[in-house]
Amino acid sequence: MSELPMPEMIILALATAMYIAAAITGIIQLRAGGAKYRRLMQPVVCLAIVFEAVLLILRAAAIKAIPLTGLFESMIVLTIVFGLIYLFLSIAIRQVWFSSVMVWVILAMVSMTWAVAKPASEPAAVAATPWAIAHGIAMILGGVSITFATASAILYLFASYKLKQKKIMQVLGKVPNLERLESMNLLGIRAGFLFITVGVISGLGMALTRLAVMGTSVTEWLTDGKVICIITAWVILAFILALNHLLLLKSKARACMTIAVFLLILFAILGVTVLGATQHNFAAHQLSNTSMIR
Repeated sequence: MSELPMPEMIILALATAMYIAAAITGIIQLRAGGAKYRRLMQPVVCLAIVFEAVLLILRAAAIKAIPLTGLFESMIVLTIVFGLIYLFLSIAIRQVWFSSVMVWVILAMVSMTWAVAKPASEPAAVAATPWAIAHGIAMILGGVSITFATASAILYLFASYKLKQKKIMQVLGKVPNLERLESMNLLGIRAGFLFITVGVISGLGMALTRLAVMGTSVTEWLTDGKVICIITAWVILAFILALNHLLLLKSKARACMTIAVFLLILFAILGVTVLGATQHNFAAHQLSNTSMIR
């Protein structure tokens, strides 16, 4: 993090400050129960997205390529896309708990972004191939979809618990009704499964053409820690959709399984990388270093 160029660190700090302000506004909104605070959150989140976009533009100018060479850039894009989804959905979904939870989730992702912040790296040749571009975009959209499904699942479990405790006033008008939350959760799961399927296929395409990151073979690609986690999450998503189609899965169980998938993907994105159990990287210097070792 300390290695970030000063302009990038300042811009990332400003974006983080905006998300913190939005999260604090969300807490105030929950206590007050008014819609006026929700209207304040939208321009603040919009400004944070602008700051993050500026950060990506600086990175693109530095490497003269699409800034998707590492985990840091991917996390920035992930928060931007999720922020845009929040802005879009907040127009139709006006309940205070929904907007607050969405902002808290984005803030959590931005906080994790600081942990993986690194200077821009020159992209490897693979980063410019159609396989890599499709893989990167699909996995980012898949992550956003699962995050959205998880936010809906958390709200569903929260609302269901409050209703069971007969505390109706704590959720009435503050949380979308259970049926809507179920639909949102299922929509996120279906979209996530679709995008991750495209991501897995495009990733396999890179391995088959020997253009995979770090120049690995198909076997090495399939045994990579990050790939194992993503494929496991994909299998669980397929299992959820199959059981749901057969009407064998209750909404509460689906919500819990969604959260489990989210944690697995989060571990794939951050945990595996921190532990060094993956060679999944688009940086040119990483590729050259590995080639020298071999």
